[in-house]
This record gives sequence, structure tokens and C-alpha cells, in this order.
Amino acid sequence: MKLSLMNNLLGWLNKRLPVTDSYNKHMGQYPAPKNFNFWYIFGSLSLLVLVNQIMTGIWLTMHYEPSAEGAFASIEYIMRDVDYGWLLRYMHSTGASAFFIVIYLHMFRGLIYGSYQKPRELLWVFGMMLYLVLMAEAFMGYLLPWGNMSYWGAQVIISLFSAIPVIGDDLAIWIKGDYVVSGATLNRFFALHVIALPLVLVILVFLHLLALHEVGSNNPDGIDIKKPKGSIKKEDKSKFTFHHAFTSKYDIVDAIPFHPYYTVKDIMGVVAFLMIFCWVMFFYPEADGYFLEAPNFTPANGLKTPEHIVPVWYFGPFYTILRVIPDKLLGMLGMFTAIAMLFALPWFDRGMVKSFRFRSKIHYFNLIQFTVCFLILGFLGTLPASDFTNVVGRIATFGYFGFFIALWFYSKNELTKPVPERVIK
Repeated sequence: MKLSLMNNLLGWLNKRLPVTDSYNKHMGQYPAPKNFNFWYIFGSLSLLVLVNQIMTGIWLTMHYEPSAEGAFASIEYIMRDVDYGWLLRYMHSTGASAFFIVIYLHMFRGLIYGSYQKPRELLWVFGMMLYLVLMAEAFMGYLLPWGNMSYWGAQVIISLFSAIPVIGDDLAIWIKGDYVVSGATLNRFFALHVIALPLVLVILVFLHLLALHEVGSNNPDGIDIKKPKGSIKKEDKSKFTFHHAFTSKYDIVDAIPFHPYYTVKDIMGVVAFLMIFCWVMFFYPEADGYFLEAPNFTPANGLKTPEHIVPVWYFGPFYTILRVIPDKLLGMLGMFTAIAMLFALPWFDRGMVKSFRFRSKIHYFNLIQFTVCFLILGFLGTLPASDFTNVVGRIATFGYFGFFIALWFYSKNELTKPVPERVIK
């Protein structure tokens, strides 16, 4: 009786909203390459962390006071007096760093397997837009605790816009809403952090997934599992793991349904991630100042500058590029150019082979040096500036930009290994 009632309700709903069809298209019967590996769990983990940030953010907002007089005290109230407020705050602060860790690993996977190449250029661009909005969201949220490092960090970063010719000074004042970082700045950052940017994030996630399911998922071998309809002999179709009409023009080969195969795999990844996440949250939430800095445990004070003003670790690579270029305007241009070059990566790579498994040793070593330079830039961004860090930072900056320039030249006529016709298990 209950089963019949559920079927009737589902049938009624499907006539008015394509619930079952949408589920089958985007999850249940979505054809995923059969050779996904460890690197492919970070997409689902990023969704998990996004949900965590939204949910904990909603509850924190209920007790937070967005004013210069009450912001820091409201954080203390959440931590000390609200039931499980400390847990919500640490879930949110640890979740911010976890979000960037997952996103960086997700981007690295796309980098090594060529997931940005044709026909996935728009998919990569949507992903980079997500990354850029996420950085803006994190920067806005960084000011909200109204700690001393938050205050001075925002003061330094916003003042960079004053280096723009003609409109710079007016632009910096417009962003702050005052001549210095003040309650007006806090209010507008709060509005952007809580309402505007999360809405943009959710829209971009939807577009990112829509683009992914339109062109299909890449795989570690970088081989397209979509074949022109009719190109597969009928007697050979039984040899394929999964046969499904992705569109009227294609047959899908060497694939398996996303559910239950990869849902189970993703659940295992989620369990492992939550174990690490909870250990950090309960026993190491400050992470020696990388997640929560010591100066942020004192209220914002415009008359007391922290000894060393450094950003949170996930801004480190681009902050280092900004800092090692002596001129303020050129430094800002260098920082934004570094981000823009990531957007343009699909057009820097003119090669036909996607996965690094089948590409030349030149590309392999170029990827290694880029990764090392990016990590060095990130680490230097958390350290006080010195002559030594500036020299090392300039070398790493050269390696960062050199990756894209070298890729443009060698990828066109790269000597690659033979690419198999079908994916390898």
C-alpha cells in the first residue's frame, strides 16, 4: 500500500517536474569513465565543503553583529556562550581552509590530466570563475571577525587599488566606504559575504556541473569515451562496460553508471576526509596560525599594527607575486595576470594529447617545476618579507609565468607517446 502510494506520488511529481529523468541524466545513469582514480574525489568533496560553509554560515549569522563596536564581541559570545557555537565557528574556519585545499587539488587534477582542453574549455573557465569568487568570498569573510590581523590585512589589500592611475584613490575609498577600514567596510563586506557572493557561487556551481555533463567527464588517460553513433559495430557493443546514448549523435563506451559505482567510492572519500577534518577541527583548529592567526584573537586596533602583516595561507602564492615586484602598480598587475593566465590555460596549451601520461618529458618537468614554484610562492606568502624571501620569490614567480610561456611554444609540436584508442583500467 505504502509502495503504491509512493509510486503514485512520484508519478504525479514527474508529470510536473522531471525529477526521475534529471536524476538519471545527472547521477543515476550518468556515464562515467571506468578508470577514475583517487584524484576524482575532490569534485564531490568541494560540494560537501560548500554545503558545510553555507550551513554553518547561516547559523553563525544568527548570532553575529556586523558593526565595528560589536563584531569582535559577538565572535567571543558565539565561542563562549552559544550552545555549540565554538563547534560552528571552528567548522566554518576550518572549512574555509579545507575548501581551498580541496579546490587546489581539484585544479591540479585538471592540470595533469588536461581537463581544460577541447571540448572542456568552458568547463575550466567556469571552474576558474568559481575559484576567483571563492577568493573574494574568503577575503570578505576574513574581515568579519574584526581581529587585528583581519583589520590590517584588509587595509593593506584594499589600499593596493589606490595604485591604479586616475581612479585609484577614489576606488579604494569606494570599496572601504570610508577613508579607512571601518564599520562601513565591515557592513558591506558582510552583505557581500553572506548574500551576494554565495548566490554567485551556487549559480557557478550549477553552470560548472551543467557544462561537465554536457561534454562528459575527462579521465586519467585523457581519452574521449564518446564515439560517433554508428561507428561501433553491433557485435562489439557487448564488449563495452557501459552502453548508453549520451546524445542522439554519440555512443558511450568504456564507461560505467555513476551510481552506484562512484557514489560508493565518493562516500569512502567523504569518510576519510571527515576523519581528517574532524581531527583538525577538534585538536588543531588554529594550525599554528595558518588557519587562525594569533593577532586575530585581539580586537581590531587602527593604532596598533601587527609585527608582520601576512595573509591567510591560501592567498600566499599571489600575495608573494605582489610583494616581490618592487613597484606597487606592477605588483598588482603581476598578481592579477597570474590569475588571468590560469583562465587562459586552455589556449596556452596547443597540444592534442590531454593526459601527462602520454605527453613528453618536457611537459612532465614543466608541470613539476610549476607545482614546486606554486608551493614555494604559497609558503613565502606566509613569511615576513626579507631579502632572501624576495630573491626566492622572484625565482619562483619566474617559474610560475615560465610554465605558461614554455607550454605555448612546445605544445604545438610536442613529441608525445602513442595514445590508446580505449581507456586503460
